[in-house]
Amino acid sequence: MDKKTTSRDGTSLAYQVIGQGPTVILVSGAMSTGGTMAPLAHRLADRCAAVVYDRRGRGGSGDTAPYAVAREVEDLAALIDAVGGDAVLFGVSSGAALVLEAAASGLPVRRAAVYEVPYADFLAGGAEREAAYKETLRTALAEGRRGDAVELFLRLTGLGEEMIRGARQSPMWAGMEAVAPSLAYDDTVMGDGLLPRERLAAVSVPVLVVAGGASPEWMRAANRAVADAAPQGEYRVLEGQTHMVEPDVLGPVLAEFVIG
Repeated sequence: MDKKTTSRDGTSLAYQVIGQGPTVILVSGAMSTGGTMAPLAHRLADRCAAVVYDRRGRGGSGDTAPYAVAREVEDLAALIDAVGGDAVLFGVSSGAALVLEAAASGLPVRRAAVYEVPYADFLAGGAEREAAYKETLRTALAEGRRGDAVELFLRLTGLGEEMIRGARQSPMWAGMEAVAPSLAYDDTVMGDGLLPRERLAAVSVPVLVVAGGASPEWMRAANRAVADAAPQGEYRVLEGQTHMVEPDVLGPVLAEFVIG
């Protein structure tokens, strides 16, 4: 990240602008930094100015306690101001929930796009699973057990025990533990895990909601409901894609929406 800006509460935010054209700010999900979004940014670069940034508590950005979702909305406001005052927002997974909250808060965005917001009320037993995750995660982090917190999140995503053991032995594990405290931030962004219909009704800009055709049916149902709840919502399915969407598939669809 070669640029810095400062959020309202004094938190330093590291960001980078890739490409030229209409501006789109890419918001990553849990256990990720701005670098996670770089492949998509490069895929957009011939048509858009794609902004990647480290959310607070990650990578090159700072952090200021206590955490609140409103502070992350202010972070986006600072980024929008830093890149010229006009932008489209795009978020993935829990980052998509943050984008929707930012749009509902009235930030100066022209449009918002999201990929697979994981609202758990569309998964059988999802609300109970979300509540159990929330309690166990906060206990692990309060006790300083960052590795256990990472494992808990990986299980929530459906990763098998053998793959989790392999991850613990990988060079990436130290970096995953470093951002583990931010798992509580994403958990807070997701709220109770249920679709926030009233909040979505407050979004006054066009919203593109995208899901993968190879993702579970509950995920597609959740995101179809997001599009239905937003006054100007549009729902798209990318055939053959999962939660780990390919930039070459998503990029053209997102660029078309950003250019509008």
